[in-house]
Amino acid sequence: MKFALLMLKGFLKLCYRVEVRGIENYHKAGKRVLIMPNHAAFLDPPLLAAFLPEKPSFAINTLISQMWIVKRVLWLFDVFKLDPTNPMSAKSLIEFVEKDNKVVIFPEGRITVTGSLMKVYEGPGLVAEKSGAMILPVYIENAKYSKLSRLKGKIRQRWFPKITITIMPPFKLESNVQGKGRRADIAMRLQKMLSETMFLAGNLDHPIIASVLESADNHGKKHIVADDINRKPMNYGTLFTRIVALSNALKGKLKGENVALLMPNSVANVVSFLALHQLGKTPAMLNFSAGSMNVNNACKTAQVKTVLTSKMFIKKAGLEDLIKDLQDVEIVYLEDVAKTIGTVAKIKALLVSKFPKTAFANALKIQADKPAVILFTSGSEGAPKGVVLSHKNILANIRQADAVIDFSNRDVILNVLPMFHSFGLTVGTILPLVSGVKTFLYPSPLHYNIIPEISYAIKATMLCGTDTFLTKYGNAAHPYDFFSMRYVIAGAEKLKESTSKLWADKFGIRILQGYGVTETSPLLSVNTPIFSKLGTVGKIVPGVESELRPVEGIKEGGELWVKGANIMSGYLKLDKPGVLQPPKDGWYGTGDIIKIDEEGFVSILGRAKRFAKIAGEMVSLPLVEEFAHKLWPGVATAVIAVKDERKGEQLVLVLPDKEYTLAEFKTYVKANGLPEIATPRRSVIAEIPLLGTGKTDYPKLQKIVEEQGALEKDFGVEGD
Repeated sequence: MKFALLMLKGFLKLCYRVEVRGIENYHKAGKRVLIMPNHAAFLDPPLLAAFLPEKPSFAINTLISQMWIVKRVLWLFDVFKLDPTNPMSAKSLIEFVEKDNKVVIFPEGRITVTGSLMKVYEGPGLVAEKSGAMILPVYIENAKYSKLSRLKGKIRQRWFPKITITIMPPFKLESNVQGKGRRADIAMRLQKMLSETMFLAGNLDHPIIASVLESADNHGKKHIVADDINRKPMNYGTLFTRIVALSNALKGKLKGENVALLMPNSVANVVSFLALHQLGKTPAMLNFSAGSMNVNNACKTAQVKTVLTSKMFIKKAGLEDLIKDLQDVEIVYLEDVAKTIGTVAKIKALLVSKFPKTAFANALKIQADKPAVILFTSGSEGAPKGVVLSHKNILANIRQADAVIDFSNRDVILNVLPMFHSFGLTVGTILPLVSGVKTFLYPSPLHYNIIPEISYAIKATMLCGTDTFLTKYGNAAHPYDFFSMRYVIAGAEKLKESTSKLWADKFGIRILQGYGVTETSPLLSVNTPIFSKLGTVGKIVPGVESELRPVEGIKEGGELWVKGANIMSGYLKLDKPGVLQPPKDGWYGTGDIIKIDEEGFVSILGRAKRFAKIAGEMVSLPLVEEFAHKLWPGVATAVIAVKDERKGEQLVLVLPDKEYTLAEFKTYVKANGLPEIATPRRSVIAEIPLLGTGKTDYPKLQKIVEEQGALEKDFGVEGD
């Protein structure tokens, strides 16, 4: 038997180039241990039997043990057969573990058929708890790509992918929940453990291009990874050729370390982004909807000397005046660069790109903690701040998303959020490149009638957007336009009940609400098919430490502070251009007031700056807005706080036209429990301005309200 295991280890080592990490954690676990790995393939038990320091026993479902492929290798292991229909079977396992035995048990109970984590059963946790055993988490990486997985037709399977086994620190399972909820709590804790293990096992110490190359190996260079409205799908091989050709043509034409991209969502933008990495430059993504003053300030803040853009885009978007207003920068047009790429250059790029590790040797030298991109805040606190995200920040956030949501190379993301928006860049663009998901890049989220048609045409399975956008798409769409959709994720603003109901009733789709900010790359929490609670933004993603810090005057919840691998490298500010200002001790304050319930679900109570102090009491503006949204579903309304000599501040209700009145609102909120102090005293009629990302432009709205207040003493059409 020992000789057979040695032979097995030698074979697996040779064929799968198996690497074992964290072996010291195995020895820390002690004698009484439940080893809990993810279950990626039939290959998992032989791998663990061969590479764990001691020969463990395997707890296997009796039905699974009858499968022919399992029978062929059972003689290699000590097997403890579990009959799920027999309660005494679990009791026998507990007694066996109590005798200081090490047992491998797969908490998912089955091999994954999604490529990601499946649901977790509470049984293994109950065994660990009742036996007093330590739990040893293990993550098996890349076994899903082998021919022995259950993902045939879903991913590109290979005979011998490189496999890594990561052993994490042991821990003891503890649950404070009593009664009926105890089993569910234990299952939840195990699910969280596996997600954390999956995230922590990932290698983040490389640049983005390295992950793109790895994905090309996993899915094949002919795998289509990106498309846009030109309908010329791009596979990995074409992507690599175009990056090489463009980076060669741009050599010597770009001044400064940071080069701005002024481009719409397109394949050309993706190629340009990675070509800048190849040239050792950091892309600075300009928000072309922000106005010339903010764009100029962004360039100054990041010390941008060159702007890379497209003549066609400038003309179609009507940005000629913006280009004229740009100061102290050189404009480089992609059309002019393309003219310099002749037939010989194209052939050379094609040949060189056949050997990606050589072709991208320069980009592969970039350290993971170096800047990958500079994004800019909306300027709501004055001049836009540059948010510097490293390669590690972005790859960590993608890994965090992968640990809680399953996606595969059969998925198609319809990316309507601009690439200057962190969600549009990380989730809509880079995540597909490094995971084999196809992304369809659409240039504007404002084409409400066209986007549902695009979704129908490309069979989109994933869509991310704001509540405002999703409402517009839902109203415009045919009931069958989203027939292929698996995930619709809402973020950036609160998801209204009316929007959820619209999508559920019309399309049969549950919208999953998430939460994030640019400074966190951006995802911080998200509802998932496994863990979802209405009215919340889900649970904090793996690998993020969080604290709620008290805010003066606010009794419920606190300001969310976070720390983790996805937290930005730091800010660039206009008063100190080009000087990186990192978050103190790695902690970033989101400025959002939130509460976290006993199950770990996050609820956003509002921005710290979107609370008004009225007669000494703190009032949440989003809470008041929620009442307006319930009274007038689908109607664009907002609430703004203005100065008041008597009470410090007062609330102003912004309405779209005279059809909606403050008197009607007052009657509604009085009947539905809104405190008198939180009831607006004035109203104005104005169109709600939106940012390019779909969120309400509150700074601009504030000015509109204040200007009306200066012209009309009582702030508009109605008053006390």
